[in-house]
Amino acid sequence: MYQKLETCLAAALVLAAPLIGQQNQEWETGSGGVDDTPPVEVHAPADHILQSLSDAELSSLVSDALTRNPAVASSSARARAAAARAPQVKGLPDPVLGGTGWVKSPETRTGPQVLTLTLTQSLPWLGKFDAKEQAALLEASALHFDVEATRLELLTTVRRLYYELAFLVRYKEITQDYLDHLQQHEEISRARYATGIGASQDVIKLQAEITLTENLFLDIDQRRIDLEAEINKLRDRPASTLILPAGLPRLAEMDLDFGSLRDAAMQDRPEVAAANARIAATEVGVRLAEKDYRPDFKVGLTYTFVEPREDRAGIESPPEGNGDDILGIQGGLSIPIWRKKLKAGLQEASELELSAREARRNVLAGIESGIGDLIQRLPLNWQQLRLLEDILILQAEASVQSVESGYVAGTFNALDLLDAERVLFDADTAIARAQADYAIRLTQLEGELAGPLTQYPTTE
Repeated sequence: MYQKLETCLAAALVLAAPLIGQQNQEWETGSGGVDDTPPVEVHAPADHILQSLSDAELSSLVSDALTRNPAVASSSARARAAAARAPQVKGLPDPVLGGTGWVKSPETRTGPQVLTLTLTQSLPWLGKFDAKEQAALLEASALHFDVEATRLELLTTVRRLYYELAFLVRYKEITQDYLDHLQQHEEISRARYATGIGASQDVIKLQAEITLTENLFLDIDQRRIDLEAEINKLRDRPASTLILPAGLPRLAEMDLDFGSLRDAAMQDRPEVAAANARIAATEVGVRLAEKDYRPDFKVGLTYTFVEPREDRAGIESPPEGNGDDILGIQGGLSIPIWRKKLKAGLQEASELELSAREARRNVLAGIESGIGDLIQRLPLNWQQLRLLEDILILQAEASVQSVESGYVAGTFNALDLLDAERVLFDADTAIARAQADYAIRLTQLEGELAGPLTQYPTTE
């Protein structure tokens, strides 16, 4: 009995294997199969911009952040997980092996039935697996583009913080020069007061200004600590990790064409590619919802074990095929009759497609707005910088020299000298701030363009 059971079960599996294998091969070698689908090439704009950076310290910080940032690592893992879904959705469901043991065996002409084994396999309507696999691949591609968008945003943020740090370095140098001058003037003022030439008010005013200036160092250091901690957080380092002093870059005027930059950004931004992939995925979802109106199939084999007849008539005159087992083929067809459910599924897929298209439109509007805003602000920043460097700083330096000469001659007092020095200090600070702002806006523009400005035609 058991030997016959093993033999018949093996025979049933062998008979069913060609059918299942042929169905699997059909989907694995079809036009939408993974084996025929080329790997998705994801443009990496962050790496492209990183290669264009000339500041070694900045390049090191950005590279470290791109490598160690937890948000990037998390989104990368999510994208890899999505890519692993495609082989799952394209595979046939597992075949089902069933059995029926007869408590009261049905008596047939050739003997009583004692056990029936079934092996069934579900087969979807042609094209359903292709559509599911294609949708999974497109969603995985969208997630990979999301990773690149995250990396690009991270690169832009680290560069912005670095230039803010560079401004603080320059601001501290300017403040130190200002303090040195104040201390020199305070010594001269005390000497003049001791000889009866100067007034005590001059000494007190200068000393108060020195105290306020020394307090600026504390504020600068506090801001520097905050910026360094933020940069170290982005690169998953302890907040106290040392960052070498940053320097402001050399700047040049950029004459940029809005139309060409916008068109380039629409092509290169990973957010646009991700939106396009999601639109394609939702279009496949609509086709899949339409295929739900088509039936699915089920095929299978049955094998029934039959014992020889043991009744008197069967023993005396056994029938032809006495005790022969029974082999059958099964077939089934689902009937999609619940139209309200199918209609709701198609409506859901259509709304998801509309949502994906509107999301892409929102991305394009954001890119156009961001580039347009920066294109308008950059010339104003440059004009401000030229006004400060070419006119105001020269006037402030000339004013200090004139007041110093008058102070020695006795024409001006220490308060006049203090006012002139403060104007020069404010001018130097404004220049450093304008340089940092211009560098930051250029950085933001490269983030909007998803590429270095050196690859675009400009007039310097």
